Amino acid sequence: MHRPTPRRARAALLAGLAAATALLVPTASYADPQEEEVDIEELNARADALEEEYDSELVQYTDAKDAVEEAERRLTEVQDDLDAARGNVADLAAAQYKGTGLDPAVEVVMSSEPDRMLEDAAIVGQVAHNNGERVNALTELEAERQEAADEADAKLQDAEELIDDLEAERDDVLAKIEKYEEEQVPDTPGTGDVPDSAIGPGWDGATPRMAAIRDEIVSTFGAPYPVGCLRPGDPGEHGSGRACDFMMSAGGGSPSAANRALGQQIAEYAQANADRLGVMYIIWEQKIWDTRNPGAGWKPMEDRGSITQNHYDHVHISSY
Repeated sequence: MHRPTPRRARAALLAGLAAATALLVPTASYADPQEEEVDIEELNARADALEEEYDSELVQYTDAKDAVEEAERRLTEVQDDLDAARGNVADLAAAQYKGTGLDPAVEVVMSSEPDRMLEDAAIVGQVAHNNGERVNALTELEAERQEAADEADAKLQDAEELIDDLEAERDDVLAKIEKYEEEQVPDTPGTGDVPDSAIGPGWDGATPRMAAIRDEIVSTFGAPYPVGCLRPGDPGEHGSGRACDFMMSAGGGSPSAANRALGQQIAEYAQANADRLGVMYIIWEQKIWDTRNPGAGWKPMEDRGSITQNHYDHVHISSY
C-alpha cells in the first residue's frame, strides 16, 4: 500500500488550510433593513394604517409578519454559529504559521528519524482529518446561512406583496364597509330557532350582523358542538363580537370524518354567501379566505403548533 511521504502529507495539509482560509472571508450578510426598498417596520406601519381604517385585524398580514420574524430569527442563529465556526478555523489556520511556519505535526515528521517517518506521517494524516471536519462544518454552515438568508428574503417579499394587494383593494373594502354599516343586518331568509346545544361562550355578545350569519349557518347545517362568539379582550373580531367559531370537535381533538366534511360545507357556504351576509374572512384547516384580498383565494397559513390554533377543529368566521 502506498503511504504518503512527509512532503505529500505537508502539501495536503497546507492545501486544506488554504481552502479553510478561503472560507474565513465573510459572505455578504442579509441586507441591512435600512438599505432595503422596504423592511418589516415599514410594512407594519402600512398594515396598521389599513387596520385602523377597517377597524379590524389583518390576519393574513399578521401571519406573514410572524413568518418574516421567524425567518429572521433563524438567520441570526445560523449567522452566530457561522461566526463562531469562522473564529475556530481562523485560530487553526493561524497556528499553522507560528514558529517555523509549519504545523507542529508536520514539524514532527520533518525532524523524524527515517525509521519513524512513516509512523509520524500517520499523525499528520490524523491532524489533517480533524481539520478537514472543521472545514467541512464551516462549508455546511455557509450553505445553511445562504438558505436562511434566501428564506428571510422570500418571506419579506411575500409580506410586501400582500400589503401591496391589500392596499390595491382599499377603496373596494371601504365601500363594502360603508354598505354594510348602512344595512346593519343582512337578509337571512329561512333562519329558524337554534337549539340550546349550539349556544356557546359569548353567544349573546355577537353583533347583529354576526348573529344573523351565525343563526343562518346553524339553522342550515346544525351545530355538533357549541358555537363561541364574543371573547372580551381578544385583539381581533372576537373582542368586538364580530366573529364566531363553529366547533367541529371538543377538547382540541381532531374532528370525525363527518364533522370535518361539515366544517368544509360551512366554510364553502360562508364563502359563497359572503357578499350577501357581510362575511369578512373565513379560516378553516390552516387556510384563510379574505374578502379584502379576494385574488389570493384560500391562502395557506403558518403552522401555529396545535389543532385549535391551526383551525382544524373549528371554522372561524369574521364579519364586517
